[in-house]
Amino acid sequence: MSSIPPGTRRRCNLCTVEIQGMAGGGDLVHFSQGAPGTRAKLWARVCQYLRTPEQCAQCINQDLSLRGDVSGSDYYAEAPIFDFSPGPAAGGSQEPIP
Repeated sequence: MSSIPPGTRRRCNLCTVEIQGMAGGGDLVHFSQGAPGTRAKLWARVCQYLRTPEQCAQCINQDLSLRGDVSGSDYYAEAPIFDFSPGPAAGGSQEPIP
C-alpha cells in the first residue's frame, strides 16, 4: 500500500478508521473515539487481528515500513483489578451477622 499524500485522508473499508497523510511521514490515525494516534497504535488495537488474506488485502495499514514499531503503550491497557471482598462494617462491631 502506498503512502497517503500529505493533507489527504483515506478511510479503511474494514474498520472505517481514517488515516491522514502528514508531511515528513508519521501519518495521523483518526479513531472513531478518543484522540488521534499512530499507525502502530491502529495495528496494535485492530489490524493485527485480521485473519484472512481477503481482509489483509483490504486493510490500508499492512505496510510495515509505513506503520513503524509498536510500543507497549500502543496496546489497550489491562483492566484494573478491583477488590470486591467485604470489608469491616462502618462504625459498628466486627461481629458476623447471624
